[in-house]
Amino acid sequence: MIQFENVGLRYGMGPEVLRNVSFQLAPGSFHFLTGSSGAGKTSLLQLLFLAQRPTRGLISIFGQDVATLPRRELPAIRRRIGVVFQEFRLLNHLTTYENVALPLRIRGVHTDEYENNVIELLRWVGLGERLNATPEILSGGEKQRAAIARAVVGRPALLLADEPTGNVDPELAQRLLRLFVELNRLGTTILIATHDRLLMNDFGAPRLVLDNGELEVVS
Repeated sequence: MIQFENVGLRYGMGPEVLRNVSFQLAPGSFHFLTGSSGAGKTSLLQLLFLAQRPTRGLISIFGQDVATLPRRELPAIRRRIGVVFQEFRLLNHLTTYENVALPLRIRGVHTDEYENNVIELLRWVGLGERLNATPEILSGGEKQRAAIARAVVGRPALLLADEPTGNVDPELAQRLLRLFVELNRLGTTILIATHDRLLMNDFGAPRLVLDNGELEVVS
């Protein structure tokens, strides 16, 4: 599903923040992405959800070379990718329910087809009483859960999550991880960026470890 070959990335004329990164993610796999602060995790995720193009090297996603793909063809690929951002990126003028349902509305899915599923998902992540709340009155943990629900509601082919359990307690973190595990069981490829060693040790999935812009795969 994903292939990186000798990928490098620099911003402007600065030094490379990623160097000679090579790895593959098979369809339906589950990996953690880890490394110290400033190691390049966010930059790698930006390449994966097509917010950046590599300075050099090959990136193939869903069998397409996205490093050279025309920009007009990128949105079709992005629609197959769910992303949980650290900064949440919820729309302040929409309710929690409307934010989570937004990816389905964009696809043209009728309300009758998704309403019950969205409500059930929000209840599962503990937001059943916050359906009509707007983001400015949600806590950080509630925003995090809403962002996760929005990312998974359409059962994406690929899910990228940047510190998805960083604003919740350990018990809820385990519950959210079970949601990712279930999504993975249904066929979604999962890549979770995290510093949480306990979470990684409890689950035991392979790790992509970034160190100063270089990557090592640890089984």
